[in-house]
Amino acid sequence: MGHVKQVRRWWQRGAWLLCGLLLSWLVSCGSPTATASGLEFWTMQLQPQFTEYFNQTIAQFESQSPETEVVWTDVPWAAMESKILAAVSAKTAPDVVNLNPNFAALLAGRNAWLTLDDRLSEEQRDRYLPNIWDASTIDGNSFGIPWYITTRIAIFNQTLLEAADISEPPQTYAQLAEAAAQIREETGKYAFFVTFVPEDSAEVLESFVQMGVDLVDAEGKAAFNTPEGKAAFQYWVDLYQQELLPKEVLTQGHRRAIELYQGGETALLSTGPQFFQTIAQNAPDIAEVSIAAPQITGETGKKGVAVMNLVVPQDSDRPQDAIDFALFVTNSDNQLQFAKLSNTLPSAKAALEDEYFHTLPPEATQVDRARIISAEQLKDAEVLLPPIADIKELQRAIYDNLQAAMLGEKTVEDAIADAAQMWDDRL
Repeated sequence: MGHVKQVRRWWQRGAWLLCGLLLSWLVSCGSPTATASGLEFWTMQLQPQFTEYFNQTIAQFESQSPETEVVWTDVPWAAMESKILAAVSAKTAPDVVNLNPNFAALLAGRNAWLTLDDRLSEEQRDRYLPNIWDASTIDGNSFGIPWYITTRIAIFNQTLLEAADISEPPQTYAQLAEAAAQIREETGKYAFFVTFVPEDSAEVLESFVQMGVDLVDAEGKAAFNTPEGKAAFQYWVDLYQQELLPKEVLTQGHRRAIELYQGGETALLSTGPQFFQTIAQNAPDIAEVSIAAPQITGETGKKGVAVMNLVVPQDSDRPQDAIDFALFVTNSDNQLQFAKLSNTLPSAKAALEDEYFHTLPPEATQVDRARIISAEQLKDAEVLLPPIADIKELQRAIYDNLQAAMLGEKTVEDAIADAAQMWDDRL
């Protein structure tokens, strides 16, 4: 199996990880510790489910590169941001890090990551889906290699749809608003839950882009105080004020959406396809009446994709070894194997061509249908949020003022103007 040194000081810490990005687990993970000899590799919340896979993958790489020993450390999702920021500041960062483009972009503008454009050939770059590669590019510079991805799907409670006399699941936000009124009137329940807590899911922020709103302009200033932006604000304000959203959307995060759906209290859950298995474990009765459908989108038809990538810190002592390892982890064969294990999608073109992502098996389950829908959406998928520093602060400016409008404390016009001013004042 080769030499795989895993640095672990275990402590118990629960974490709920979804797409939101992509996977949901409770784990205990190691605390990163610098080593002088090994090539350090940090992943984000992938133990213990994929420990065997990574041990085998690392051993295979080491057998092909006997001069390189890989030291693998898995970091909890909630701890990664603080740990990598501290490591980069102290110049003790690992050689290869598993992040996502939005978070990686926070440090990309500060020259924390190795720029890859001059180090990779056109053939190497062309192995990956171009729209996914671009997600790890800022100011024309590539700072990450794409890894596993997922497109969000809609999971519907078919029983609630039928009770509300809805024959086809809604596919657009306009249709969703109509369905929400119908479900509320006919069943007394809510169509869905979406959070407006600034620190939580960016689903509402992404909906702005799907509705045709530009969040920032070329200079990074607010670009959403437009007719399209006001329409998006008004959409969410109307749903709340018409009591078509639960009151706790202002105070509770995405976990509440999962609880309500599994409890049969909402008709829609927007999530990753792998979540069918979680529903089957936690709420088998709900799983039996759950069906997969395409992601809700706006008039643009845009669909969001969640991306995980691998980055190489600028201060790595072994940049070429690090790049070689990142390319190995993300090659077509390894991506295909990992995608099948994790119910995610590969970003490598050749892996995505596998029939597993395009053909339903004879005894297809909703998990199989969700996978096919998720893969099919990739042709329209993109990372909806711009790769800018402080994207969470932009989310806070919009969510805080959106909440004020929902509560009647501000008009939509004042709320959107204040949100734009809050963002621009930070620049």
